Amino acid sequence: MAASFRWILQLHKDVPKAAQFYSQGLDFTVNVCTHRWAELQSGPLKLALMQSPNDHVVQKGYSSLLSFTVTDINTAVTRLMALGAELDGPIKYKIHGKVAAMRCVDGHVLGLYEPA
Repeated sequence: MAASFRWILQLHKDVPKAAQFYSQGLDFTVNVCTHRWAELQSGPLKLALMQSPNDHVVQKGYSSLLSFTVTDINTAVTRLMALGAELDGPIKYKIHGKVAAMRCVDGHVLGLYEPA
């Protein structure tokens, strides 16, 4: 029997705020959201958010990386920054498209890609 992928899990200080970040910033559907746990969905991808024990989340610089394809990188960056994200360097213009690295409110790295 082969294993099947279940979800990606991230630890967050404030689960409802993180769920709002992914929902409003990247149009994830929120399937479940409580104070300690959330399950979000984007197509077949499931993202689980769990309250961090002892408010220990991540040290800046070491984190999971979530990569997303977006239709308009400038709009996505603007929306995410309005929700508390930080741009981690400039948007880069590559031959295959635009790329940007951001950090969400708890320091997790998000990669954004807009195909050319």
